Amino acid sequence: MGELALHTVTKGEESGDLPRVAFCHGLFGQGRNWTTISKAIADIARTTLVDMPDHGRSGWTDQFDYVEMADTVAEGLRAIDDSQPWIVVGHSMGGKAAMLMALRHPDLVSRLCVVDVSPVGYREGREFEHFVESMRGMDLDVISTRQDADAALATDVPDDAVRAFLLQNLRRDGDGWRWQMNLDVLGDSIGRLRGWPVEPTMGKVYDGPVLWVSGETSGYVRDEMGDAMRGYFPRARLVTIKDAGHWVHSEQPEVFVEVLRRFISAGEDQPG
Repeated sequence: MGELALHTVTKGEESGDLPRVAFCHGLFGQGRNWTTISKAIADIARTTLVDMPDHGRSGWTDQFDYVEMADTVAEGLRAIDDSQPWIVVGHSMGGKAAMLMALRHPDLVSRLCVVDVSPVGYREGREFEHFVESMRGMDLDVISTRQDADAALATDVPDDAVRAFLLQNLRRDGDGWRWQMNLDVLGDSIGRLRGWPVEPTMGKVYDGPVLWVSGETSGYVRDEMGDAMRGYFPRARLVTIKDAGHWVHSEQPEVFVEVLRRFISAGEDQPG
């Protein structure tokens, strides 16, 4: 997987004295989903938006594996800048990959922000199976416009915001359309995506500062998950954002930005 092409967009290269921050999106997302947050911290950081493997413009794999995903992103970040460690921010799937990066490549990660996910296996996430079935069920050959695609998905996915999020992955391909993300591999790997690679992380601990952000109405961060989180990340500090669900950073962007800015700006000698 080391040869896989990883697509990234970096801002603020001229600000060489600012820390580097990498953003890792969740399932069916793209790096550009972090654009608003990235712009909001542009005065204090150089930001890199990552298209995770099997998503966006990054390369595809034959099967999904969190460890390989984390190692591929770590290699990509080192290729961009190996002169200093990175602050890594990851949401959901990207949060699990970010945690694995910190555990497997602690020299690469100076600070870690994990957004609404825990280092555990989940029963949650069944809605993604429904999304996969809905997208696979679309007949792309009869779609002429994005409005057609929106109408085709509307019955199965009535939420406008969620539907728009999924349809961002639909791309023109000649006279037709195709899914830009690796829908077959991702769709067949929902079980793995909900899981956590216990054996490869056994005995590993990341001692750097960790900001653990949860949405108040989300079920992905619960009290009983605290032991697992702090077993891997003893310096983790939990912040729960009110009136937010799983997509914390898009549902409450101003609050999220404030919390993230404080974390980025904190001195290394201060608690995470």
